[in-house]
Amino acid sequence: MKDSLKKLIDVAMGRVPADVVIKNCKVVNVFSGEITEGNIAISDGQIAGIGEYEGKEVIDAEGRYAAPGFIDSHIHIESSYVSPEELGRLLVPHGGTTIMADPHEIANVCGEQGLAYMVEAGTRTALDIKYELPSCVPATPFENAGAVLGAREIEKLIPSNDFIGLGEFMNFPGVIYNDEDVIDKLVAAKKQGKWIDGHGSGLEGNALNAYASAGILADHECSTVEEMKERLARGQYILLRQGSACHNLRTLLRGVTPENSRRCLLCSDDRQPKTILHEGHLDNHLRICVEEGIDPVTAIRMATLNAAECFGLKDRGAIAPGYRADIVLMDDLKDFQVNRVWIEGKLVAQEGAYLPKIEKYDISSVKGSVVLKDFSKDKFKMNLKSNKVNVIGILPGGVVTEKLTAEIELDENGEFVWNPDEDIVKVAVLERHHMTGNVACGFLKGYGIKEGAVALSIAHDSHNIIVVGVNDEEMEFAVKALVEQEGGIVLVKEGKVIESMPMPIAGLMSDQSGEWVDEKLTAIHDKAYAELGICGEVEPVMTLCFMSLIVIPAVKITDTGLFDVTTFSFIPVEINE
Repeated sequence: MKDSLKKLIDVAMGRVPADVVIKNCKVVNVFSGEITEGNIAISDGQIAGIGEYEGKEVIDAEGRYAAPGFIDSHIHIESSYVSPEELGRLLVPHGGTTIMADPHEIANVCGEQGLAYMVEAGTRTALDIKYELPSCVPATPFENAGAVLGAREIEKLIPSNDFIGLGEFMNFPGVIYNDEDVIDKLVAAKKQGKWIDGHGSGLEGNALNAYASAGILADHECSTVEEMKERLARGQYILLRQGSACHNLRTLLRGVTPENSRRCLLCSDDRQPKTILHEGHLDNHLRICVEEGIDPVTAIRMATLNAAECFGLKDRGAIAPGYRADIVLMDDLKDFQVNRVWIEGKLVAQEGAYLPKIEKYDISSVKGSVVLKDFSKDKFKMNLKSNKVNVIGILPGGVVTEKLTAEIELDENGEFVWNPDEDIVKVAVLERHHMTGNVACGFLKGYGIKEGAVALSIAHDSHNIIVVGVNDEEMEFAVKALVEQEGGIVLVKEGKVIESMPMPIAGLMSDQSGEWVDEKLTAIHDKAYAELGICGEVEPVMTLCFMSLIVIPAVKITDTGLFDVTTFSFIPVEINE
């Protein structure tokens, strides 16, 4: 370290040549807000200075803009459906150099073994992945997840350098009502000096005060400017989200001012390959910011320095002496077309191509996670006594549902008879981690399926199997096909698989390329609409993924039954009057 520091100082003074000099840059200074012209000198992966320098290797930027490497302040790798190494390949050419990743999806399936896989796989990419320790495994006590990370496990794992903080605390009721296990988790993080990320959807007034008082650092769940301002006033950072599923960025940018912009960050939350390949990553966020009237340097600051300061990354977030040489070279400050990317002084992407050799980590420790006990179509029998039932109603364009009631047709055995004119179908969740044999059935309206069935092993947050179909036989076939391919997505029609995407990594991620995943998802969507008749206003995969997420209103279904999120209680499927 001493020799490297002395060399850095010598390079900064111009006494010795830099390892690399990027000349003819317009350097974006996120401290002053200015853009200056000069050369960037790099020594052992650090920036030595900006000015007139000579180097062993000289790269002509040809007047392009040099900005700090982009930092995604909140993302779930698993929601990209690709491995950490593959996500790095996709993001780095778009200027992504660091991501704050919460691996709570794989933790809910594989527990500590899943976390170990993610950490090791994350070392195989140039992208610097900063992992948070998932705080809510399982997400709720009302379903069966694959693992439990309670306060004892948090206390054991949080000291590790593998985890930079405690992941988004979705269990805000546990915080504001002083649940003992929740408080123990918070204390464990605080004792280690680790920050705590937030997820306080809908909190206001004293409840928000209580949540913030617990030391919750940030929130990415704002959907209105009013919510954003409330949280900013209480000292929280706001993560402005633009993902594949949730698009809050344009709305929240209306609340960004010169006074509060330093507390605003940019994040994806989820980012599927299709979105990355066709729209980009944080470069897309920056384009949106400028379109909405945000000053380009302010926008870049939200993607760099603000995030670094929020999460205590003191070595990055700016192009300045002593900082990591994470540098993005762009053609302009409007379209933010990325020309080249350096991470710790190494050229890692050029004109859209990821340069490092890709070596993926062995996935055997997280395979084989989709298992069922004594499964057959008989598990879908409901034996109803009443034809009046509670129904999950899909609301197009989001993951919030409504609580509906309906009268359905039953056969002589009390079994549901599907009517294609009513758009009500059976939906089931099957526990797939511990072979409990749990299967819960309910009814779904608004999905629009008219033939076949769809089955997934991605069902937030416990990721049991969720299946919907026009009859029990099609649903059974879809589930068995899903198990055989070790998870992922399956579409069936007339007893045949018409499209599928195996996801052997914990039943959550493919081991293939992002381009392959994009092609598969496109084919799945096309056939879901054209052959199964799913409603064109509904995203067929992601919508179904969230029908078991019981922290988002109003009614969802888990492997243990139908759940009313507004009352936080189970409700019967049939209504007996």
